[in-house]
Amino acid sequence: MESRITELEIKISYTEDLVEELNRTVFRQQQQIDLLAKELRSLRDQVQSSQPQEFRSLRDEIPPHY
Repeated sequence: MESRITELEIKISYTEDLVEELNRTVFRQQQQIDLLAKELRSLRDQVQSSQPQEFRSLRDEIPPHY
């Protein structure tokens, strides 16, 4: 009986270590996701601000060689 309890305690210890490592990994990944989402919003804002406000057709523009 004592050996079974010891085995269970060992397994619990390894499980706690694994859960803690997984928590750290998930935390780091969430930080990366948040950073990437912020960068994506910034890039989207840059693209939207660089586009002309009015719609212009390419047919309306004169090619450079004319």
